[in-house]
Amino acid sequence: MKNSGIIFCWLMIATTLLLIGCTQHQHPDKMIFRYNESSGIASLDPAFAKNQSIMWAVHQLYSTLVVVDEQLQIKPSVAKHWVFSDDATVLTFYLRDDVFFVDDACFKNGKGRKLVAADVVYSFNRIMDSQTASPGAWIFNNRVAAQQPFTAINDTTFQIRLQQPFQPILGIMSMQYCSIVPHEAVAFYKNDFRRHAVGSGPFKMVAWDEGQALVLTKNNQYFEKDVDGKQLPYLDGVYVSFYDSKATEFLVFQQGNIDFINDIDPSFKDEILSKTGQLKKEWQGKINLQKHPYLNIEYFGILMDTANALVKTSPLKIQQIRQAINYGIDKNKMMLYLRNSVGTAALSGFVPKGLPSFNDTLVKGYNYNPAKAKALINAAGFSSVNPMPTVTLLTIPIYANLANYIASELNLIGISIKVEVVQKSLLLELTSQSKALFFRGSWIADYPDAENYLSVFYSKNPAPPNYTRFKNLAFDSLYEKALQTVNDSTRYKLYQQMDAIIIENAPVVPLWYDEAIHLVQPNVEQFAPNSLNMLELKRVKKRQ
Repeated sequence: MKNSGIIFCWLMIATTLLLIGCTQHQHPDKMIFRYNESSGIASLDPAFAKNQSIMWAVHQLYSTLVVVDEQLQIKPSVAKHWVFSDDATVLTFYLRDDVFFVDDACFKNGKGRKLVAADVVYSFNRIMDSQTASPGAWIFNNRVAAQQPFTAINDTTFQIRLQQPFQPILGIMSMQYCSIVPHEAVAFYKNDFRRHAVGSGPFKMVAWDEGQALVLTKNNQYFEKDVDGKQLPYLDGVYVSFYDSKATEFLVFQQGNIDFINDIDPSFKDEILSKTGQLKKEWQGKINLQKHPYLNIEYFGILMDTANALVKTSPLKIQQIRQAINYGIDKNKMMLYLRNSVGTAALSGFVPKGLPSFNDTLVKGYNYNPAKAKALINAAGFSSVNPMPTVTLLTIPIYANLANYIASELNLIGISIKVEVVQKSLLLELTSQSKALFFRGSWIADYPDAENYLSVFYSKNPAPPNYTRFKNLAFDSLYEKALQTVNDSTRYKLYQQMDAIIIENAPVVPLWYDEAIHLVQPNVEQFAPNSLNMLELKRVKKRQ
């Protein structure tokens, strides 16, 4: 085991080098952005960017062809522009010629070289290579051509061929899985590549001890500039700590030694936020609160496979009962008292607020209407004389209070719910094997397109993502048509029709559309949020 004192000294040296080496000596005040990752960072290899902690770090170190801005619009990055073929099955990207990988021992003479189209081909093939075992292989499976899906026409022209039109491919190109890596680094570091980031992003790695800290410094060769021609990033460096306790994280934030906190732990949520989701008076002026739509929906799922023995004997197989459950929950009260108004009650469809296709006027969900819920229960053949059998709701520990609240709400309309709390890993196993009849779920967007949510109900998809085993021919037909529709507004209308079908059939109980919530130090400027909750630091500034 490493000596903790040696580790600490090593990190202090790395941090000192960061502080004195980022800019010239005559500028002693450095802008270092500090944040905490309580869950740690498992890898810096983009091929394994499967969770937020890895994605945030990878996003600082690597570049992608395109990026998503604050309005969830696809914008150029390494690719200057792109065109679809007439049949929308070939997508050609035209790359910048001023993007360089950072200096590293993997290159000849330690000098970073220019990024070219062949690097994109290598990076994408690496994701699909079974030897890599990337959890991101699904992004290309059954979407790109079986033979030579990726081609470098020349150093600045990259082409991807699709099996059929799939407009959301542009959003997929912005995912951290699609970060561009040099083949030299993978060959040089081999299995240790996960610890040696060699990218072309706004920052480069100085030091990383997995139990202590990750230190990044400004990449002085980064290709992007602001509107005034000033090179990005503005920050001199980034320091990531790994306190595993959220209470410790909050204490360090209070002391001014962390620049922001992502999300508020339930244990001190009531201390900071009012029931309406605002900063309490004692915190106003001391910290800044950021809230914005986050592409995540929290819901309860209902197994729909009528061939399954669980479903055959359950009242949930009846559409009126599923609709009654939706009508029987006061979601606005739930948000106020259990969520401190963080998020928006899901009174539209499954597609969450924040996506361009979201339209709560065209897609009407379920308002709280206990009288209508009772009428639907009666229509399904249940009454005080013939009560409905008790239904078990599976949830995870963090949502136990929420599940109990909903159980009490449904009990008022005549639906008896038994809440069973299980560990998250077991719930995932049960839902994947269609052994959970009524279960808590959530769906976070991988890319900014409603197709990502609607694929959850496409009957040809397995579980995941189709945990409810929903099957509807009209829905499937619209889904397949949407995949081949290039025009955004036309595709959005198809999405809205699909979402309305989900609401009518009620295989899910949408609970709330999530919000990302950040606590930010007052001296942090230009810290722009986005609905994917991606940590964007290249334009951040800090006042001394």
